[in-house]
Amino acid sequence: MSRNNSSRSPLHGLWALTNRDLKKWYKNPFLFFMTIVQPVIWIGLFGKAMNIGAVFTSNPITLPPNLNIPPSVQTQLQQALSNLSTQMLEKTFGTTDYFSFMALGMLSFVMLFTTMFSGMSIVWDRRLGFLNKVLSTPVARGSIIMSKVLSAVIRSLAQAGIVLALAFLLGLTPGPDFTPTNLLGVFAALFMISLGLSSIFILIAIRSTRFETQMAVMNLLNLPLLFASNTLFPASLMPDWLQAVAKVNPITYVNDATRQLILYPLNVQQLVFDFAYLGVFAAIFTAIGILLSWRYLSR
Repeated sequence: MSRNNSSRSPLHGLWALTNRDLKKWYKNPFLFFMTIVQPVIWIGLFGKAMNIGAVFTSNPITLPPNLNIPPSVQTQLQQALSNLSTQMLEKTFGTTDYFSFMALGMLSFVMLFTTMFSGMSIVWDRRLGFLNKVLSTPVARGSIIMSKVLSAVIRSLAQAGIVLALAFLLGLTPGPDFTPTNLLGVFAALFMISLGLSSIFILIAIRSTRFETQMAVMNLLNLPLLFASNTLFPASLMPDWLQAVAKVNPITYVNDATRQLILYPLNVQQLVFDFAYLGVFAAIFTAIGILLSWRYLSR
């Protein structure tokens, strides 16, 4: 009797569909290897090659050669100019290590590009006929959508964890307020952004039967979402019109939250706002996905 009741539980259908999508990931050795290696390549090559910090520190400002000032004063001025380069770097990025700034931005980069492909799963299930079979079962349509969302969330969090571990190995320097428990907050912020983003991309694909359409939409959205944020460069130094876009971009807030928890001196008020924004973003788009699934998810 209990076995029959468990099989009718919405959570049972949700987990069965989620596990089906995850099996296609972790039981395919080549696919699993590629999804693990991809973030390693990004953080190892792109992260170290884009060394903007060297622009400040490797080319210090020097005094003109023939200044009529005492040598002791000249030495003090040269030291002050050398320190100025480091101060400019810290004032621009909030840290003297650009790799640390960029490495934490790469976490949202991984979340974005992993969740983008969540909608492709529905397109393929529809084309292969599996979606029709699921829709003919007692499984709730909301569970079908949530299974896609949860599988994308789990995969993106796994990849983000690998990127973060590798970033520490490659030299990410945590800030003065960092503690290991802060990592729980980091993954909570990443969970919320992946929940919201995967819901958006699945909503786009909910009625699609052509994967070319989904690819076109992904290519249209990925770069604006990435570059209209503080992933690679501080939003405060962008043009005014782009700052306005960055202020509503959820990726800006997940980047700020992860940097607050790992890199910067902790600003509790700003951190609470970041989590509130991400929580509202995730809740709204997840709810919209479930509601629209009842209306538009059909055979």
